[in-house]
Amino acid sequence: MEYVNTDMLNAVSLTFKLALVTSVLLLLIVMPLAWFLANWRHSAKSFVLSIFALPLVLPPTVLGFYLLIAFSPESALGAWWLDLFGSTLAFSFEGLVLGSLIYSLPFALQPLYSGFTQLNKGYLEVATSLGFSPLETFFRIVLPQCKAAVIVAFGLSFAHTVGEFGVVLMIGGNIPTETQVLSIALYEQVEALEYERAHVMSLGLLVFSFVALALLYRFDGNKRHSAVSQHRVDS
Repeated sequence: MEYVNTDMLNAVSLTFKLALVTSVLLLLIVMPLAWFLANWRHSAKSFVLSIFALPLVLPPTVLGFYLLIAFSPESALGAWWLDLFGSTLAFSFEGLVLGSLIYSLPFALQPLYSGFTQLNKGYLEVATSLGFSPLETFFRIVLPQCKAAVIVAFGLSFAHTVGEFGVVLMIGGNIPTETQVLSIALYEQVEALEYERAHVMSLGLLVFSFVALALLYRFDGNKRHSAVSQHRVDS
C-alpha cells in the first residue's frame, strides 16, 4: 500500500496554509486587543475575558454549529459575503479561516495578555519622558520586551489550528483541496478502514505537536531565565 498519496499531501498543504494564515491574522488582531485588555480597568473586565476564553471550554461542534448558521446564505453575514464575492462562506477556505480565527483566538490572546500584564511599567514611564508617542512606545518598547509572548502566541495558535477537527468539519465539510485539512483526512481514512495511512497521519500530527510544544516551552523558559538574570543585574 502507498502510505502517502496526493490527497494526503494536499491535506497537509491546506492544513499548514490555514494555520499560517490564521496565526498571522490572529497576531494582527489580538496584539492591540491584548494590550487594551491588559491596561483596561473596569468591573466588566472578567466578563469580557470570559467571552474571549469561551472557545477553550466550549465543545468545538457547538461552536461549529453556530458558525455554520452564521455563515449560511440565509444569515446577514452569509448573504453579505455571497453578494460581495459570489460564493458561500460556508464550505469554503475563507470560512475555515474565519472559523479558525474565532476558535484559536484564546490561544493567541492568553500569552499576549499575560506578557503585557507582566511588563515592567517603568519602561513605559521612561518612554513617555523621552517623548515617545503611544504607537512608538508599543512598537519600540512593548513588543521587544514581550517578544517571547508574541512567539508563544503565534506558535500556540498555529499548532492549535493544525489540530482542529470539530469546527472545520462543521463549517467546511470534507472537500478535497478546498476544506479537507489533515484532521478531516485522518477521519476519512479511519472510516474507510485504511489504518496504515491513518497511522502515518496520526504519527505525523503527534510528532509535530510534541516538537512544537517542546520548542515553545524551551524558548519561553530561556526567555524567562534571561529576564530574571537581567533583573538581578539591574538590581
